[in-house]
Amino acid sequence: MSCSLRILNYRKFSADKSATAAVEFAILSPLYLLLIMGMMAYGIYFGASHSVQQLSADAARAAIAGINAAERQTLASDFIERNAGGYLLIDPDKLSVTVGDSLSVPGQFNVTVSYDGSDLPIWGLFDGLAMPSQTIMRRSTIRIGGI
Repeated sequence: MSCSLRILNYRKFSADKSATAAVEFAILSPLYLLLIMGMMAYGIYFGASHSVQQLSADAARAAIAGINAAERQTLASDFIERNAGGYLLIDPDKLSVTVGDSLSVPGQFNVTVSYDGSDLPIWGLFDGLAMPSQTIMRRSTIRIGGI
């Protein structure tokens, strides 16, 4: 009689669907949390990366008004110094800027901006998440007029 009682309890238990949502949530929630954290981390990184690229492009556009290499360097450096604080997710103290004529392509002027993104709030978000380099480097190139 006890064997049939066990079979009856097993059938009753296996037919009970009242906790399936909780079990499914327990199984899938770590995956969803990983996806959400990854989207947040990469969103912040791409936002900072875009700001660095935009800053270098804007500095290159400002430098195009310069008559010679020294004046272009001054215009680009001054633009970055005055405006870097206005770009999203960028700390002006963590920027390094290289401006000058291109050595490999005559008639072009490069503005290279490197940003130390180690203070972005994404690096300790989740250890199992593969993240890009903490240094974001972007370059913009302009043609020197008439060449």
